[in-house]
Amino acid sequence: MASSLTCAGVIWAFLSFLCAAASCVGFFMPYWLLGSQLEKSVSFGTFRRCSYPVRDESLQTTVMVEQCGRYASFQAIPSTEWRICTVVTGLGCGLLLLVALTALMGCCVSELISRTVGRVAGGIQFLGG
Repeated sequence: MASSLTCAGVIWAFLSFLCAAASCVGFFMPYWLLGSQLEKSVSFGTFRRCSYPVRDESLQTTVMVEQCGRYASFQAIPSTEWRICTVVTGLGCGLLLLVALTALMGCCVSELISRTVGRVAGGIQFLGG
């Protein structure tokens, strides 16, 4: 298979893929903030949460759900700032993945990435970061 990338371009493609993968894993994992509530260990991130309190109407008390999961809806995310963070981080991860996968395809396809396309991809990568 012919490549349209130089040696530096191939290294850039693989590093871009590793960074995009790390960013996406960080976005989806619920371990951004760790703490305790109602004597239980809790953690949450922009997209998921673990061990969260829920109001039990039948017992008229608050109980801890000891499992990990996504927020039930976009409006269930705790604050407006947290919602903005979720959208911005998700878009950034999407842009990073787009550039990384395009760069990896450039390792296998001849003349896919030109100097101009590489510069545009670097700009998109900068924006995604």
